[in-house]
Amino acid sequence: MHLPFTGAARGIRRATHAHGAGESGLGKLIELHGVNGAGDVMITVALASTVFFSVPTDEARGRVALYLAITMAPFTLLAPVIGPLLDRVPHGRRAAMAGAMLARALLALILSSAVVTGSLELYPAALGVLVASKAYGVVRSAVVPRLLPPGFSLVKANSRVTLGGLLATGVAAPIGAGLQILGPRWPLYGAFVIFVAGMFLSFSLPPKVDSAKGEAKALLAADEEHLHGPHLKKTTGRRPGLRTVGPAVTHALAANAALRCLSGFLIFFLAFLLREHPMAGQSAAVSLGIVGVAAGTGNALGTAVGAWLKARAPEVIIVTVVAIVLGVAITTAVFFGAFLVACLAACAGFAQALAKLSLDALIQRDVPELVRTSAFARSETLLQMSWVVGGAIGIALPLNGVLGLSVGAGIVAIGWLSTVRGLLAAARHGSTARARVA
Repeated sequence: MHLPFTGAARGIRRATHAHGAGESGLGKLIELHGVNGAGDVMITVALASTVFFSVPTDEARGRVALYLAITMAPFTLLAPVIGPLLDRVPHGRRAAMAGAMLARALLALILSSAVVTGSLELYPAALGVLVASKAYGVVRSAVVPRLLPPGFSLVKANSRVTLGGLLATGVAAPIGAGLQILGPRWPLYGAFVIFVAGMFLSFSLPPKVDSAKGEAKALLAADEEHLHGPHLKKTTGRRPGLRTVGPAVTHALAANAALRCLSGFLIFFLAFLLREHPMAGQSAAVSLGIVGVAAGTGNALGTAVGAWLKARAPEVIIVTVVAIVLGVAITTAVFFGAFLVACLAACAGFAQALAKLSLDALIQRDVPELVRTSAFARSETLLQMSWVVGGAIGIALPLNGVLGLSVGAGIVAIGWLSTVRGLLAAARHGSTARARVA
């Protein structure tokens, strides 16, 4: 018997395992990341309906502020620990990913009771979900370089993984909304089932994911003291393991941090702004949906364009996309309107995806293989912290569109002005020093 979903599943499997991804194990990671995105969006739908949509605007603002204070503040303290901690257990990456899935499955069950009773256990459980989700993201960034098929660039591999997650999120979001109609618990039950499946799928990854042969820890610095890497102990007697990632990588990381900060800011600020002042002729939910679709479309387009460009001149790409977002943010702040807000969300999503892929290309190009996995894990942790900071700024501002988007433009301007000179200098002096991996 050939059921409709059987054919769809086979089609998905052919797409994720194409061009050697099945043999290398990358295809299974793409599927795992899709499961991760689907489970996260189920929890997001349930929490948004409970914390945000179920109460008046003023009360929702207070409840979300409490949510951020109880969940984001501890996470900001924990985030710097996640990357270095996972550096210490490189032989257990599959177990770490499975543990992150299992933790969210169990927390989803706890949340299924909390969303009905409104008890305070909602907040520590939500914090646990957030930490587990970010821990998975850090480990996933470290795993991708281990699963590259022959002839694959890191940019192309990350593009496939990201697109898989975006597609799964797009499919799961309306399913979660439909389950929410049945009751606030049902999306969380769905998340439980999805994360349990993800736990078993984590162990289906190849054993080489757990191999740390030839790896060391990276230091996110660009000083000359640590420049010589593997030969440092022989010449100076100092402990090896701290490696410079180079000025191009540190400048690109700063630019990406500004974009990630903007992303967190827009999510929380626009959520309240559009609820109180929705787009003309639209409800608050529809207004938020339009902006969300615009951001998701921009993100998917940026991922596709990044794979097509194949990491050509990544420094120039980062400088260009950040400048575009800065221009759109300034324009939106000056001529505030619904259409421009949607355009800003789309441009921010596009720039974030393309800049992140360019950062991946720089890490692959400039960071020695010995410390590349660690560099990915630590850079991802820094980007997650930037998102948290942006979200905190967004929730603290008054609901004034011109003021808020001016602040958003300022965030991007600081990141762009502080990195443009260094990135362009690195593009001039560093592009000929190292061969790019296409």
